[in-house]
Formats: sequence, C-alpha cells, structure tokens
Amino acid sequence: MEERSTSPTPEERAKLDKEAKAKEIAEQSTLPYQWSQQIGDVDVTAPIPSNLKGKDLDVKITKNSIKAGIKGQDVIIEGTFPHPIDVDESAWTLETTASGKEINIHLEKANKMEWWAHVVTSAPKIDTSKITPENSKLSDLDGETRSMVEKMMWDQRQKELGQPTSDEQKKADMLKKFQEQHPEMDFSKAKIG
Repeated sequence: MEERSTSPTPEERAKLDKEAKAKEIAEQSTLPYQWSQQIGDVDVTAPIPSNLKGKDLDVKITKNSIKAGIKGQDVIIEGTFPHPIDVDESAWTLETTASGKEINIHLEKANKMEWWAHVVTSAPKIDTSKITPENSKLSDLDGETRSMVEKMMWDQRQKELGQPTSDEQKKADMLKKFQEQHPEMDFSKAKIG
C-alpha cells in the first residue's frame, strides 16, 4: 500500500500558523525584552524599575553586538546581531510609560533589505517567511528604486501572461535588428537561449 502525503487544508494551515504564532509569542515572552522590526530597522523595549535614571543603565551598541542592562544587575539583552547595524543611526532612550519606565533601543540595519530572525543570535528565531510587510506606495520610493520595482512588476505580469520579459524582449529586438542588417546570413538553425 502506498502512502500519500496530503497538504493541509486551508483550515489546518490557519490552525498551524496560529499555533506557530502562539509559540513565537510564548518564546518572546520568556525574554526580558520585546522587539519589533521594519525592513530597515529593529526596535527593542524592556520595562525597568521606575526609580531608575539613564545613569543607572549600562548600554553598549557596536556594529555587530549589543549589551544593555541595569548597572550591577543581570543584562536585559546581550549578544551578537545576525547582521551589522549602522551605529551612528542607532540610539537608546529611557521613556516614562503609564506602568513605569522602559528602555527603548532603536537599531538601524546596515542592509535595509533583509528581515532579521532574531535581535541577537543567542535568542530564539522567528519565521521570517511569515512577515507581511505593510504596503508602500511606489510614489514613496526614490527614482532609481521606483523604476527598478516598476520593471520587476511589469516583468512579473509579462511572465504570468506568457509574454517575454523586458530583458527577453530587448534580446529579441537586438536579434531582429541584426538579422535585418545581415540578410545574407541564414538564421533558420539559430537557437537563442
């Protein structure tokens, strides 16, 4: 008898995704800090006793690592980043909240085109394939990025329609022009790849 593997139904997939998200939240809740990210930066927050001031904290941020905590006590976060940061654009602040105080650490990613699976490599990883970035408008992008994204979108539509992409069309146009310029050559057995 042959075993068949079946892919999960949409309901089962939703349940699995929900369980994975709950596990991810549970793993994060065991950390003394919480973190979130955008494609270009990471923000870390951690509650601290309300009687503390900035001088009571020990925070060191380098291109590849972080150490933050209360002087003379256990660290809140310490370790190596999965990817380098831009130290000059990163900073930390002490904020007063409704429930006390918290340290806020803003880390500017050096590569603004990648998601991090964790803040420090010793922490549990998240599944970055489940990240759904917020939609941005093409008008928000700079000229060069915008034209690159528009070309990628056009090429994707062409592929879906079974039409040549812009690069394939450019090659075909160049070949056609060459053939017109050299009618004496036989192109009947030519293979373009």
